[in-house]
Amino acid sequence: MYNPRPHQVHDEAAIRAFVAQVGSGTLVTASPARIEATLLPILWSGDTVVAHLAKANPQAAAISSGAPGLWVVQGPEAYVSPGWYASKREHGAGGRARVVPTWNYSVVQLRGRVCVRDDAAWVRSVVSQLTDVQEQAMSTPWGVGDAPEEYIDGQLCAIVGVEMRVESVEAKAKWSQNRSAADKAGVLAGLRDQGAAAAAEHMAAVLAVSGEQGA
Repeated sequence: MYNPRPHQVHDEAAIRAFVAQVGSGTLVTASPARIEATLLPILWSGDTVVAHLAKANPQAAAISSGAPGLWVVQGPEAYVSPGWYASKREHGAGGRARVVPTWNYSVVQLRGRVCVRDDAAWVRSVVSQLTDVQEQAMSTPWGVGDAPEEYIDGQLCAIVGVEMRVESVEAKAKWSQNRSAADKAGVLAGLRDQGAAAAAEHMAAVLAVSGEQGA
């Protein structure tokens, strides 16, 4: 992806925390017939990403073992209006300030080799781990073992596992780093005024980590 230096993220711990917080990603694979993409809950541990696909999903049958794959993990995003920039107000006489709209966002791309695993025990382990991760915030966490065994076995028959060995990681956080401190503060205020609280909170965190100013 196009990733200018100000927006590049290299802190592996921060990248892994971001992926874990989002908890899902779009798996993109290609076959001679077509390009397939499916949004799935994921787990990234060590150099491996795991998930599961419905057997009825054409992507499951289209993935050949060892085929290249791409996981796209998308975080908060938001439209940025030129009207939020302090520089627009300061130098925009006649509404002709040299500013344009943009889109702020964070994204991680994981690339590697993908395989489909139709192993009931392995798939059950993946499903259990994914469930435990999502349920840990619940007041009364639910576990796969809380459902009848025969029911779980039936559900597992309808899915396959997906495993990717990660060969490269690229992360981008585009949050107005190229703007002045006053413009950044204006964007944060604009996001909050528009109700984009998640995007504003994420932007403030990104700027704080990079040592840049916001408000």
